[in-house]
Amino acid sequence: MKNYVVIGLGRFGSAIARQLCSLGAEVLALDVRSELVQQVANEVTHAVVGDAQDKEVLRALGVRNFDCAIIAIGDDLAASVLTTMNLKELGVPYIVCKAHDETHRRVLEKLGVDRVVIPEQEHGQRLARSLYSHNVLDYIELSEEYGILEVPAPAGWLGKTLKELNVRAKLGINIIAVENEGKTNVSPAADYRISQGDVMVVLGDNVALERVQKL
Repeated sequence: MKNYVVIGLGRFGSAIARQLCSLGAEVLALDVRSELVQQVANEVTHAVVGDAQDKEVLRALGVRNFDCAIIAIGDDLAASVLTTMNLKELGVPYIVCKAHDETHRRVLEKLGVDRVVIPEQEHGQRLARSLYSHNVLDYIELSEEYGILEVPAPAGWLGKTLKELNVRAKLGINIIAVENEGKTNVSPAADYRISQGDVMVVLGDNVALERVQKL
C-alpha cells in the first residue's frame, strides 16, 4: 500500500486526499486552516493543522516515511517553494506540486519537483501525450502504482448517472471531476448524469486505469 501526504486542502487537494484514501492508500492531510482540516478529517487516515513552511512541523509528522507528497497550494508561490524545499531536504522520494502559472512551474521544476500540475491551464492545454491508448487526453503519475487519467466519457456511459455506473465497484476507479465546455465539476454527486462532451477525470491504480481505456 502506498502512502501520501497532501498539503493544502482547497478543492484540488481535498479531492485528491479523499479519493486516494477511498482507494485504500494511507493519507496524511495537512493545512494551516483548521476548518479545511475538519472537513476531511473523517475521510482520510490522518488530518493535521500545521504549516508545511516549517520544516520541523514536517519532520515531526514523519513525512520522510511517505512515498509521495502532493503540494496543492498553487496560488502562493513562496509557500509552495518553501514547502518543496523542505520536502526535498527531508528526503520525500516523489513530489507532485500544483502551480499557478508557467513561471511558477519553471521555479518548481528547478527545485526538482517530479511532477508539476497547472489544473487551470491544463483544461485547454493537455500536459501529456503519455498515451496508453488513442483516446487518453492526459495522464498524471502520482506514484508507480497510482495515477490520474483524463479521458472522454465512454459511449456506454452517456445518459447514465454516476450511481448507475458504480465505477468504483465495477472498475476500481473514482471519478474526481468532470469537465465540459470549460467548466469543471469537482467531486460530482452520485446523481450527476453523463452527457455528450464530458471529460472524465478518474483516479485509480494502474490496473484500474487500463480497464477504463478499454471501454
